[in-house]
Amino acid sequence: MKAINLLRLAQVLALSAVSSVCLANIQVGGTRIVYPSTDREASIQVRNQNTTDIMIQSWLEPAAGQVSSDVPFALTPSLARLGAKKQQLLRIFYQGKGLPENQETVLWLNIQEIPQASTNENGLQIAFRQRLKVFYRPANLPGSAEEAAKSVKWHVLHESGRTRLLAANTSAFHVSLNSVKVIANMKEYEVKSEMLSPKGTNKMTIEKLPDNYQGDIKVHWEAINDYGAITKHSTTVQF
Repeated sequence: MKAINLLRLAQVLALSAVSSVCLANIQVGGTRIVYPSTDREASIQVRNQNTTDIMIQSWLEPAAGQVSSDVPFALTPSLARLGAKKQQLLRIFYQGKGLPENQETVLWLNIQEIPQASTNENGLQIAFRQRLKVFYRPANLPGSAEEAAKSVKWHVLHESGRTRLLAANTSAFHVSLNSVKVIANMKEYEVKSEMLSPKGTNKMTIEKLPDNYQGDIKVHWEAINDYGAITKHSTTVQF
């Protein structure tokens, strides 16, 4: 009986701990933002799903490999109070100079809910943050983002006893890869994929593909378009 009571007590404590964790209350109206240079601003809607007021803090930061000076943008409001079930429009403005005009630039928009003061001294408060990519797109770039995703060039490399997949993006647009898979000898192999920068290349590891494999392989890749939808593509590559 004592063991049963201890088990019930442990279950009650576990449920209490879970119930004290604040769940995310903000809903963002999109998975990414495309900012054409011909527009005066870009914006996204943030909604408070909760029945009580919340505070949100928002800021922009550079992508990996860039420094803070590479973010010549302003964001307003950076701090806002959202009433229950209310919405707030976040607006992004470009300063007008500082970015290349021959290719896209990507940065991150961070939106964080600021936890309210807890009335429970044993409560656990968590600051939930959402990150969205912002693509600044100059006018008159050759081609399109859709063409860039399906026109990725793939090559197979043998380096240091390992087989790698080289992805080359010859366009002026970023290509956001959702997944990459390789079919070789009727078997499917996962590939560790990353976003492709304009005019950039990425070497990707083909998981568990035998190093001595010879023959054609088929590459299947999924890209995320401007609307957050998945587009599927494939091609055959020779070793």
